[in-house]
Amino acid sequence: MGFTPAHNLGLLTLRAGVGGVLFAHGAQKLFGWFGGPGIEGTAGAFDQMGFKPGRANAMAAGVAEAGGGTLIGLGLATPVAGSVAAGTMIAAASVHAPNGFFAASGGYEYPALLGLSSAALSLTGPGDWSLDAAIGNRLNRPWMAGAGLLASSVLSAVLVQRRRRAVAARQAAPAAQAAADSPATPAASSAPAPDPRTGSASSGC
Repeated sequence: MGFTPAHNLGLLTLRAGVGGVLFAHGAQKLFGWFGGPGIEGTAGAFDQMGFKPGRANAMAAGVAEAGGGTLIGLGLATPVAGSVAAGTMIAAASVHAPNGFFAASGGYEYPALLGLSSAALSLTGPGDWSLDAAIGNRLNRPWMAGAGLLASSVLSAVLVQRRRRAVAARQAAPAAQAAADSPATPAASSAPAPDPRTGSASSGC
């Protein structure tokens, strides 16, 4: 594609870094590598975050990160791989958004950086030092980046909206339960009723 050696080296470095980080995170989710929770732990965490069903969403996120990261690092099907990774990071960023931007306070800085880097690689392509270039860029067409980013953005928006509804429903449940448990009228007095024969309270003895 006419890249200079410096451009190719820069793209290779970026691909290796972004792809390697994505792969590591996906492997944590899927296999428990690198100190990760594995698929069962990730499924439970996804359920708690509102991504339901937790196991299916955990599998999808792990495959997107590990598979997308591997393809980005190799420079193969780069538009699709970058789009999938970017979409996954949109969903991840939505979880951290309430904490602000910076990662130090639990914000969305980190997934945003990974997502934007993946999207940039999808748009620019992997460079000449890649498997895409080796096979004649058959899986690296200009239209693939636009279509992939659009599709992944729409899918991520749907997932984020579903998560928001699930979280809202979970937060509303305790309030609804408390309202249901509250008596509509004051409780009747527990004092013993007067004995009609004497006019005094009966002790039941």
